[in-house]
Amino acid sequence: MEKTTFEIKKMDCPCEENLLRMKLDVIEEVKNLEFDIPNRKLTVYHIGNISEIESSINDLKLGDTLLSSETTEEVEFKEESGQRKLLWTVLAINFAFFLIEMSTGIISKSMGLVADSLDMLADSFVYGISLLAVGGTIARKNNVSKLAGYFQILLAFIGFIEVMRRFLGDGQMPDFWTMIIVSTFALIANGICLYLFMKSKSEESHMQASMIFTSNDIIINFGVIVSAVLVSVLNSNKPDLIVGAIVFILVIYGAIRILRLTRN
Repeated sequence: MEKTTFEIKKMDCPCEENLLRMKLDVIEEVKNLEFDIPNRKLTVYHIGNISEIESSINDLKLGDTLLSSETTEEVEFKEESGQRKLLWTVLAINFAFFLIEMSTGIISKSMGLVADSLDMLADSFVYGISLLAVGGTIARKNNVSKLAGYFQILLAFIGFIEVMRRFLGDGQMPDFWTMIIVSTFALIANGICLYLFMKSKSEESHMQASMIFTSNDIIINFGVIVSAVLVSVLNSNKPDLIVGAIVFILVIYGAIRILRLTRN
């Protein structure tokens, strides 16, 4: 068994990880993959020559560099069932708050809550695709990735148009108390997810990357809360619309990255 380590400069989230998994899954010589997203490193356990593997990684143009290759005695690789359970848990929490924030956002006329709900949905898709990446077929991964990506883009595009409509003419005032209360609960939920990730003390890529995603979600939650306070103080819907537009753009960007999974 050979152990080869690559530096992948553009690997900074589960999208790139899944992209690499799907590209290398079809190579019979590859026996196991270990990802270290914070340090941008990929370790491949394989038999035979590294040339096909290196060529496949290079095709993705993620800024790869071969760091080392050595013989290893390691031949057994166990699946981390605890990581699966944790990913299922945070997926359920994110999807539940997608439903909560979407419904309360529509009722309270808050585009910030609606946008944040789509960010929660985007995270749910990422966690779901990460779970499918273990043992799933290439066709199923591609189909799920396409569905997730296009669905996110459609919803975010509709939301962005609504933000522009309200910004240019419709002066509907969102219910800032609903924004604060719901965002606070979402903040608590993301805080619980972050605690679970930290408690796992896992150095695996899914866990590390998910911690980064959850930390970003907490920042967005704070942003919605701050915008709610500004809505009240300024008696204007503009802070809510600005935060909503920013988050919609982030959701579209994330969806485009997910769609990259289906091109290779």
